[in-house]
Amino acid sequence: MAINLQKGQKISLEKEAGGGLAKIVMGLGWDAKKSGGFFGGGETSVDLDASCVLFDETGKIKDAVWFVQLQSKDGSIVHTGDNRTGDGDGDDEQIIVDLTRVPADVKSLVFVVNSFTGQSFADIQNAFCRVLNGSSNVELARYELSCNGSHTAMVMAKVYRHNGEWKMHAIGENCSGRTFSDMLPVMQGQL
Repeated sequence: MAINLQKGQKISLEKEAGGGLAKIVMGLGWDAKKSGGFFGGGETSVDLDASCVLFDETGKIKDAVWFVQLQSKDGSIVHTGDNRTGDGDGDDEQIIVDLTRVPADVKSLVFVVNSFTGQSFADIQNAFCRVLNGSSNVELARYELSCNGSHTAMVMAKVYRHNGEWKMHAIGENCSGRTFSDMLPVMQGQL
């Protein structure tokens, strides 16, 4: 049974998976809000982008996986591709992490989401991020993203090494930016 994370909550991913966790999938899902109006309106598409930034112990960026670079240089992290609308059920974007191949000098993987088109989170609904066991596709944890407010980006979560195991911290820090690089000061403040 997946844990519904609260902002600031930390969990051991390996304990949630029952030990031996080798691969995780970070899924991001959202829907564009339907616009109202006299004739019923329709949906406006919103292009949210998931990214994963790899940091070392000192807070220095080692690599980044996003819609421009769909795979880390070492091949341990792969983005499945850019969804520009949020249409459909389930995950709209996924980032697959082979924990056994993440370089030893990488301490933290920070997952962020941003509105590339510049719309605020007030224009979306049903937004979430979730972590799946990459071997069994069983959902380990889910974090509902705040869709209220004028923010255009969010630092969703951090997956990090601690005492030889992988843990997850649900951050949920609202910020602004069209790409992960706009959010670096906020990300580094969470390391």
